[in-house]
Amino acid sequence: MINLKTRLLASALAAAVLAGLTPSVAVGQTAPGTSVAQAGAPAEQPRARNVILFLADAAGVSTLHAASVMAYGEPLRLHIQQWPNLGLSETSPVDNFVSDSANGMSSIMTGVKTRNGVISQSPTAVRGQQDGEPTRTLLEYAEARGLLTGVVSSQSIADATPAATYAHSNDRGKWGEIFPQAFTPRFGDGVDVLFGAGRARIGEQLTARGTSFDALSQAHDRPIYDSLDAAPQGNRRPVVVADRIDVAAASLRALELLQQSPEGYLLVIEWDAHTDDARKGLQNVADFDRLIREIESRVDLNDTLLIFTADHSFGLQIDGGRRGEDVMQGYDAWKASGADDDLVRLEHVMVNRTHTAEEVPVLAIGAGSDRVRGYFPNTHLFRIMMDAYGWSATGGQ
Repeated sequence: MINLKTRLLASALAAAVLAGLTPSVAVGQTAPGTSVAQAGAPAEQPRARNVILFLADAAGVSTLHAASVMAYGEPLRLHIQQWPNLGLSETSPVDNFVSDSANGMSSIMTGVKTRNGVISQSPTAVRGQQDGEPTRTLLEYAEARGLLTGVVSSQSIADATPAATYAHSNDRGKWGEIFPQAFTPRFGDGVDVLFGAGRARIGEQLTARGTSFDALSQAHDRPIYDSLDAAPQGNRRPVVVADRIDVAAASLRALELLQQSPEGYLLVIEWDAHTDDARKGLQNVADFDRLIREIESRVDLNDTLLIFTADHSFGLQIDGGRRGEDVMQGYDAWKASGADDDLVRLEHVMVNRTHTAEEVPVLAIGAGSDRVRGYFPNTHLFRIMMDAYGWSATGGQ
């Protein structure tokens, strides 16, 4: 009798799975309107009025560990490593094991895995050749609901990670096609605060398409400033495309502007953490962590969700060293040599200068942060943030 009941239960479960899962869900995508909250999560959770997503590009588990050791001489000293909620996010695209930033961030922002090189489009896209369906981003949901939105990046504001928040393209390299989409939103009035770098290359591609920063500014009655200092304090919807950007100053200014929203806000901040140059990448992580600590001190965690994660991992590891010694011994000699090998061998650190496939950390605190737990596909982060706001994904795009 027990065996019969077990077989009947298994059959019923199998039928439910076949009825409820599409192939896209099976590879980690989130079907519109469905919740993939982890089993055992509390039924009642506080709703977030605001969400801040901190994206450290290429900051896997080993990178966070190394940043703590380099900056403080000990593991587990980063501020984010003290946050109470931790998960591990699987980052692969639909066809490969290793992700780039385009698929990685698109998956987080839309709940749909795609292909490397593709910006917030379905996996029917063929990079550089064929568009997929545009997949609706969290920022677009926020805009449709009247929230203020902001995107800050240490990199080009048209590069893959920031672009995945506001644009849709079959090729992450089409900066001249991507950037103008910030001014022609599909929902709401578009990104309210946009701060990033990449001015020269974006400008070149705009010119090749027969337009320019000035032309975009005039057409949309919205100045595009070349530095943070050039943007007047009275401008409540500033756009800055600089050659380089001070991420900390830009982020704090963005936060100040967005906190004036009566409906709440979404703020996405990217800081590059690639460790091709190990000391530079790890210092970026340490600086980002200090910025996150400062931002946390300026928000109310009762109504604000803070999430830290990465779009993919990177091939760095500490494989030696002792407490009291500089873990970066050998770095200065490597830097002076001008070597550009794919494999970097310091005394205690080895860097395989490429993206890697292992899961990346997700750390969270604040309203709705209890949803961050266990292993999950990166698409689940979209659902975590949507659930924190109390929103349901709608059908269609």
